[in-house]
Parts: sequence; C-alpha cells; structure tokens
Amino acid sequence: MAAGAREVAGAEVNLYQVPETLPDDILANMGALEAKKQFAHIPVAAVDNLAEADAIIFGTPTRFGMMSAQMRAFLDSTGGLWAKGALIGKIGSVFVSSATQHGGQESTILNFHTTLLHHGMVIVGVPYSEKRQMTLAEISGGSPYGASTIAGPDGSRMPSDNELAIAKFQGKYVATITSEMKVSCRM
Repeated sequence: MAAGAREVAGAEVNLYQVPETLPDDILANMGALEAKKQFAHIPVAAVDNLAEADAIIFGTPTRFGMMSAQMRAFLDSTGGLWAKGALIGKIGSVFVSSATQHGGQESTILNFHTTLLHHGMVIVGVPYSEKRQMTLAEISGGSPYGASTIAGPDGSRMPSDNELAIAKFQGKYVATITSEMKVSCRM
C-alpha cells in the first residue's frame, strides 16, 4: 500500500498501528507477542492522525468476517471526529488478511465501509482495471472492495506476488484519486 501511494507525486505517507487492547500475557498465550515486538517500531495511531490526513487506508485482520477488536475499539473512539465532521470528504480505503480463502475478506471490508460512510468518507476500492484480482493461476486475495491476503491458519503464509501487486495498485490508486480531488477542490 505505502509503496504504491509513494509513487504519486506529492503524496506523503505515514504508517501507524492501532493500540493493542490485549495484555502481553494473553498475547503470549495466543502466540502473538512476537508479532507485537516485530511492529514496535511503528508508531501507535492517535485519533487526531485521522483528521490530519487527506486519505486513510485502513488495514485489519479478519475476525469471523469482521474487523479485529483492536481496530473496532480505535474506530469507536472517533466519535469526537464524527461530531465535528472532521473526516467528511476524506478518502477511505480498506485492505485485510484472513486465515483462509473464505475467511471473510469481503464481508470484513464491506462491514468496515459502514463506519467510513458514517464519517462521510469517500470510499475507494480496486477497480477491475487491476486485472490481477481476476487471476485463476493461484489462490489469491483481492477484490473490488480492496486488497487482501490469505495468511493461513497459523499466519505463516506471506502475501503472494499477485496480492502484493494488488495492494500496491490500491495504494497508488487511492493516492491518485486523493491528489485529483485536492486539485479539483481548489478550483
């Protein structure tokens, strides 16, 4: 996502993670404490970071066809932004990962869109001009709703080249649309 967005002239890309809601002992029991440590260098998002952005590409793992509890908790804390209309007209986009091919990738993104629409955001997905989302050569994530990957039940599968290309396309497409909207709004 970030690599694609950075290809657009003038795009400034910042990467954040949402706050972890589970204590370390629970994460250790789940086998997720090491992952938390691997991402410790990525700053934790504050609600105000959303208001500062022209576009926001959200990423979340699927949890039974929905976004993760951590993402839901973060979004639930954005009521103040909603009350001020701070996200109205901003671009919003979503990508996900799931354990299995039918793990709720599309339902997670569609359910996520509900929150973005309540904030008045303009949703950008992946148009079918990105032909890689129609591949039959491999089991692959990616749909018109957004990029996705299949991580495997134990999280060991890395995104395929096809999935990474779709994500890069989505990042560039979001940044392009954002740039075009900013120019047309100045007229």
